[in-house]
Amino acid sequence: MNKLSNTRNMGFIAHIDAGKTSVSECVLFYTGRTHKAGNIDDGNTVLDWMAQEKERGVTIVSAATSCEWNGFDINIIDTPGHVDFTAEVERSLRVLDGAVVVLDSVAGVQPQSETVWRQANKYNVPRMVFINKMDKIGADFDRATQTLIDRLAANPVPIQIPIGAEDKFEGIIDLVEQKAIYYKFGDELGHIDKTTDIPEDLKAKAEKYRSNLIEKVAENDEEFLDIVFSGEEFENEKLKNAIRRVTISNAIIPVMCGTALKRKAIQPMLDAIGEYLPSPLDVPSVSGKEYRGESDQIRKADDNEPFSALAFKTVSDPYIGRLIYFRVYSGSIDAGAGVLNTITGKKERMGRIVKMHADDREEIKSVSAGDIAAAVGLKDTSTGHTICDENQPIILEKITFPEPVVAVSVEPKLKSEKDKLQEALLKMAEEDPTFKVSYNDETAETLISGMGEFHLEIMVDRMKRELNVECNTGKPQVAYRETITSNSHAEGKFIRQSGGRGQYGHCVLEVEPRKSGEGFEFVDSIKGGAIPREYIPAVRKGIIEGLTSGNLLGYPVVDIKVNLIDGSFHDVDSSEVAFTIAGSMAVKDAIKKGNPVALEPIMKIEVTTPGDFLGEVIGDLNRRRGQVSETTSITDTQIIKGSVPLGESFGYANTLRSLTQGRASFSMEFERYDELPKSILKDKIENQGKND
Repeated sequence: MNKLSNTRNMGFIAHIDAGKTSVSECVLFYTGRTHKAGNIDDGNTVLDWMAQEKERGVTIVSAATSCEWNGFDINIIDTPGHVDFTAEVERSLRVLDGAVVVLDSVAGVQPQSETVWRQANKYNVPRMVFINKMDKIGADFDRATQTLIDRLAANPVPIQIPIGAEDKFEGIIDLVEQKAIYYKFGDELGHIDKTTDIPEDLKAKAEKYRSNLIEKVAENDEEFLDIVFSGEEFENEKLKNAIRRVTISNAIIPVMCGTALKRKAIQPMLDAIGEYLPSPLDVPSVSGKEYRGESDQIRKADDNEPFSALAFKTVSDPYIGRLIYFRVYSGSIDAGAGVLNTITGKKERMGRIVKMHADDREEIKSVSAGDIAAAVGLKDTSTGHTICDENQPIILEKITFPEPVVAVSVEPKLKSEKDKLQEALLKMAEEDPTFKVSYNDETAETLISGMGEFHLEIMVDRMKRELNVECNTGKPQVAYRETITSNSHAEGKFIRQSGGRGQYGHCVLEVEPRKSGEGFEFVDSIKGGAIPREYIPAVRKGIIEGLTSGNLLGYPVVDIKVNLIDGSFHDVDSSEVAFTIAGSMAVKDAIKKGNPVALEPIMKIEVTTPGDFLGEVIGDLNRRRGQVSETTSITDTQIIKGSVPLGESFGYANTLRSLTQGRASFSMEFERYDELPKSILKDKIENQGKND
């Protein structure tokens, strides 16, 4: 229990370029994990270890590591800031107990800060804020703090304030200990120059902020409120305990500041992680469903409970194979022990267990409640699966990921590498739940889908570097459909005489439209043996073949009822082949007569945008032939629900970002097929004619 109470599973989350990785690198340096703090500009970071991360200066995959500080075991996950890699943040927050949100001192809350904040809210993760880059031109601690209120409706409470800003940033005032901490000017290692009482010229400001801290904590904690009301002097330890309680309950957000680049005020932030963020014992016990049952089950963070863990990440390691990252919620397990995967129902062996330090591995013999580690040997376990004690199984809540919104077609540069490409795509899809692979029979294209064009660009680059597969990418085609709008009647007669035995097949059909989504229906109304029973399946087969391409754009015909009402046969010349051809001819003729129309896929769309951009977003949706069904507001955030044709949605991710300064997000999924407007159909038919 003592080990558990001193464990902190936390992550750094933020907008791209706020300095998460730089902060994480400083933490590793000060905790003795590394001998030199890595620098993104120099490309020598530990946590951004992928080649693409070093080249582009952005985090692409979440990296896990662990360190020790003042008796606390801290498991850290450094997450990406780019919106295209939101899945990495989603799965990290699902298994973390606390988080430090890093903000840029000039920009404050930025678009992706809003997204990660919403994700943290979804999992009810207690968090603190570190306002980074206090040495940057334009740094403003108060303004950055205010953006937390204005844009996130948060309750930020500074527990530190800066001494100076920009090139005059000297250190911080600790409002809890009421001390001023100064750092040596120009010292790249962030050594503390001196710790003193608060200087006279800052006393009034510090007193104002400390009074605000005490007031906000007392408002949200009855135990501390009683202490304040009693009027007695209280020790700082009591204030710290109260800050811890209100942070864990998400009532307040403690705010700190510093600069990772100049290595200033990182150690006090590390102290705060240990003092204020929750241990696995402080967060609610994990709940799940009974295996093959409906009742709820609880697992406490205790080594004596039955073993249960959630796999949150799958990685293909070139040296040791599949690595499954997992978080242990209860119990303990040794390397080599058997477990049950309650999602697949299969028993597995843990194999080797390793503690990850970015891309380095440290082998360990066992893991227990609260640990984050990775296992080798779990062949059938993937992201979101529960692994647990075989005798006391449980199904933990799965991780939900947003659906991909952008798709492109891919083909290997060399035809001989077709199988190699398929294998590479499947491997990438297993690692990244927001990367999907599909094959379009109609256009004979392999499509890859992801969260944005940058996401897909990185995936294609990774295939080239890591798996030695080069491919060309193109634009996907919209898979249209066709149908009829009125009843029609037609017959198909296939007669062929050639010297010996001929061919004879004849059928009469009635065709009528069905409601959208009802599909194809075949009715056999033959009476009196007009067509022998053995030939009726052949007629049906011919009808289905005839529906594979309509006569407008050549796409499949859907939502149609075909009634076989009559026909004739020849004792000698009739055959299955003849009736198949007759059925195909008849249905094609019936479709022509049934006022055919083309159908386009309509996507259900939900856009979340700051209220300032509502008009621009709706205007753009209207230009795309979109329809808005409702708009709702949550504080300053507007949620627009509606639909938009798939063909008009390509490039929407980039347009939305430019319209809203990158502050909006959206999700899109298939909803239905609707009639393609006549003017657009006419253009497409004309273009097809030109291409032919």
